[in-house]
Formats: sequence, C-alpha cells, structure tokens
Amino acid sequence: MVSDELKVLVVEDSPVVLKVLNHLLSQNPNFIPVLCSNYEEAQTKIETSGIEFFAAIVDLNLPDAENGEIVDLVLSHHIPCVVLTGNFDDDQRLSLLNKGVLDYITKDSRYSFNHVIKVVERLRKNQNVKVLVAEDSSTSRLFIKILLEQYRFNVIEAEDGQEALAKLESDDSIRMLITDYNMPHINGYDLVRMLRHNARFQDLVIIGLSAEGDNSLSAKFIKAGANDFLKKPFYHEEFHCRVVHNLEAQEMLETIRELANIDPLTKLQNRRYLFDDGERMFRKSIPEASLAMLDLDHFKKINDTYGHAVGDDLLQAVAQEVMVHFPDFLACRFGGEEFCVAANEPVDALMPKLERFLEGIREKEFTEAKIKVTCSIGVCGKGFDSLETALKIADDNLYEAKRLGRDQIVTN
Repeated sequence: MVSDELKVLVVEDSPVVLKVLNHLLSQNPNFIPVLCSNYEEAQTKIETSGIEFFAAIVDLNLPDAENGEIVDLVLSHHIPCVVLTGNFDDDQRLSLLNKGVLDYITKDSRYSFNHVIKVVERLRKNQNVKVLVAEDSSTSRLFIKILLEQYRFNVIEAEDGQEALAKLESDDSIRMLITDYNMPHINGYDLVRMLRHNARFQDLVIIGLSAEGDNSLSAKFIKAGANDFLKKPFYHEEFHCRVVHNLEAQEMLETIRELANIDPLTKLQNRRYLFDDGERMFRKSIPEASLAMLDLDHFKKINDTYGHAVGDDLLQAVAQEVMVHFPDFLACRFGGEEFCVAANEPVDALMPKLERFLEGIREKEFTEAKIKVTCSIGVCGKGFDSLETALKIADDNLYEAKRLGRDQIVTN
C-alpha cells in the first residue's frame, strides 16, 4: 500500500526556488515537503531526525557543499534523488546518473519544476506497480532489477519464458513484463505471442530486449504484440524513459476506458459496461445468478420540488448506499433514477440483502434538504438464459412493484 503522507526532502539555498517547490509539493496531498537550505541542515534531518524520506530534490551547489556532496549524502542513505541545478553540464549529468540519480533537471523554465514534481509523483505510483523481468542471465536480470527498484517498482524475476508464463498466470496484478529474446524453453518472442493470444493479458505492458539479431527483431517483437523493444546494451536513462512512457500510455488507455464505462454522476458502472463486460460475467454465473432493478419512487416530484441539483445529490447518495450494500456484485446506474444489481448468487441469497437495502433507504434522510425517499425493486431469479432476458423479467417485476404501491420487492 502507498502511504498517505510521504516526506520529500528539498535541499535548496535559493529562497525563491525553495518556496516554489514547497508550494508544488504541498498541492499534492500525498507529499509533505521537508525544507533545508544547506548541506548541514539536510545532514541533520537525514541522520538524526528519525524521518524516513520517500525522495529528495537537491541543488548541487550549496553554500557549505559546492561540489554536489549532497547527492552522495542522500544516495548513501538509499533515498531516491532528483537533481535540480542551475547549470547544465553533460559530463556531470552522466556521472550523476551513473551514480544512481533518478534525473538531472536544469532550472531553465517553470516547466522544470513541474517535471521535478512529475518524477516524484511517478515514484509514488510505482510502489504499486509489479514488473516481471524474464531474463536467463542472472547478471542482466540483476542489472535490470536495480534500475527498476531505483524508481521504486515492485520487481519479480523469472529465469526463462516458461517460468515467466507461470508467474503471469498465477498473479494477475503484474502490470509490466520486460523479457529478453534468447531464453531457454520459451523465448521472448514466443512468450509475447502466447500472451497476446490470451485476452486476459491484453493490458499487460511488454518490453522486449535482445543483444543479438538484426534490426528486424525489434519490428518482429512489436508486430507480435510488444509495446516496445530495446537493444542491449542500453543506457539506463533511455531504459527508464521507455518504461515510464509505455506505462503512462497504458494508464491513459485505462483511464479512457474507465471514463467510457463509469457513470460520471454516481461513479457506478454505466449501462454500456453492463451490456458489454457485464454480459460475459453474468453468463458465467448462470444458473447460479440473479438480477435486481431498483428505482427511486416519485423522483420526478423531488426534482420538481427541490431542483435538479438536489436531485443529483440524492442520486449520488443512493448510489453510495448501493455500493455499500452490494460490494461484491456488478452494480450500475441503468439510467435516470434506475439502478441495476447483477449478482453471481441465487435469488434466495440476494433477497435478504435487497430487503436490508430497502429498509436502510426508508430510514435515512438524504441531502441537506433532509429528503425521505423509498425505492421499488423488481427481481429476476429464474427463467432466464441471458442478461437481456433477466433484465426484461426484472423490469416487468419492477413495474408490478410500482403498480402495487411502491416501496417493495417483487420477484418471480
């Protein structure tokens, strides 16, 4: 788990730069900046304060340490270090990156400061990212592991493609695979092809590596489904850039997909998700499945009386109740004031949960307007062979619940 409060050491003798970094870090609720204006003060914070630092942002030229000694101090305590300096020196940059500095950034514009914060934020996200390294050479595998752990990735190792495949199949939380081409049992190219033929691994980020072969090998890997390819030996700065770039591209795709499947008002899954992914999930549960349609009673009257803003607040509050009462099921906003719960358990097990939900809604007052509301529910527990049929039966029963006076459950 990622800590809610990560302390970031900032060592900078310029009051203006210190103020800017303090402001930018403080805007992120995950970070607590710890400010120092010289080497001695930073040394005291690191060695005697008992503070565990998540990362450090340091200037190279300090009043009491003009030759970058602060970098050695920070790295000696295994604190990920970002250098922010006023002067660009390519030889110095290469030397510092070889020491293990994460990035070397010059103070040439306001975007430089934003880039520093982006690097630290990426470190925070990486703590929850598992990366599998498939490489038969223990030396190369260790080198790649060290590079990844500098950026706080959670690294898992495999000695060949067969072991990598087994680990991927047993751990669906692995987000990235970095695989060498030449491995025993299953080589990297065949491993990529096998994974991409399995829909389960469609979102896995894959980067291929090789020290041999002609220039067509990179195209071969990518055509097989790899996101990227690096020829060994590679420079570690390029390696980090490729890893982060591909990971962020995948995260963006996931965000877009989520936006397409999430109702923006209630944050429940939407109708589109129900008919796409929900259909496949529901089919797997038949015949041990059931479905309920939930509809707020007299919602139009609430909108007409209190306004649509209050109506939206009410829908959000009821959606929270749906999440609380049905955490293990597919719950979505079907449309308007109507919700759907698709359960992977028989109707006899679902009914008590629906009754508790109905009772909870009945007893509460919602929004600042203290609105009392009831809910009608139609349930389908048998006689269906698809999601579409179950929805039709549940909707008919919902209509019957309304006809009988509302605030009740009707099932078949």
